[in-house]
Amino acid sequence: MPIELYRDAQHACLMFTDLVRDGGEAVQCNQFLLIDQGVGAIIDPGGNIAFNELFLGMTRHFPPNRLSYLIASHADPDIIASLDRWLTTTSAQLVISRIWARFAPHFAKSGKTTERVLSVPDAGGRLRLGGSELWLLPAHFLHSEGNFQFYDPVSRILFSGDLGASMVGGAEAQTPVTDFARICPHMEAFHRRYMVSNKVMRLWVRMARQLDIALLVPQHGAPLAGPAIGAFLDWAESLQCGIDLLGQDAYLVPSGVLG
Repeated sequence: MPIELYRDAQHACLMFTDLVRDGGEAVQCNQFLLIDQGVGAIIDPGGNIAFNELFLGMTRHFPPNRLSYLIASHADPDIIASLDRWLTTTSAQLVISRIWARFAPHFAKSGKTTERVLSVPDAGGRLRLGGSELWLLPAHFLHSEGNFQFYDPVSRILFSGDLGASMVGGAEAQTPVTDFARICPHMEAFHRRYMVSNKVMRLWVRMARQLDIALLVPQHGAPLAGPAIGAFLDWAESLQCGIDLLGQDAYLVPSGVLG
């Protein structure tokens, strides 16, 4: 069952957290259904292992034939590997960074993406969704070179992609966290490896502080709420990560034998 992040008479945000069931071999992922005045969008629809249950789960809340958008933060397989099946079963348009617009067709049969890709410029923009707008925020190099986050001004939810991700699952991924110190140990190693640099983190924090955020909801793990949001921004602002951590021995010809 999805988690209801927000609902009013015209607008709803639902989160699916438990669709990846493969014995733990694949990373846990969150998928999101946004509805406004009868117009629907899915954010980061996921890979093939999530498709069947997400599609069936969506039909209980929204008719697939009225889905307008498949919105991708970037082009990783856990984000849009199921693209071909969504393009087959709906008339939705893929919304993705212009950097990845010509790579996305590799996830689908030949011709499936023709006239069905909306390429987002680096600066982002605002996507009309029913009577509201979804803000497409630049978050490049966090971690993908063509990367966006999505802010819903109605619910005040920031869908932050891989930024803010925590390596938790089950009930832990379903409950918003207000104590950042409790969740931080589950996200630190991931952020140090996957985020590109502290410079980029600081630029992102400067942008994020301009938003009125009620929930920060990543693509992996638990949402952040209340004081955890400010604490995360403070932590991210000072985090050394990615190329900041590279030493002189980062690139050496390997000698180890695999297999």
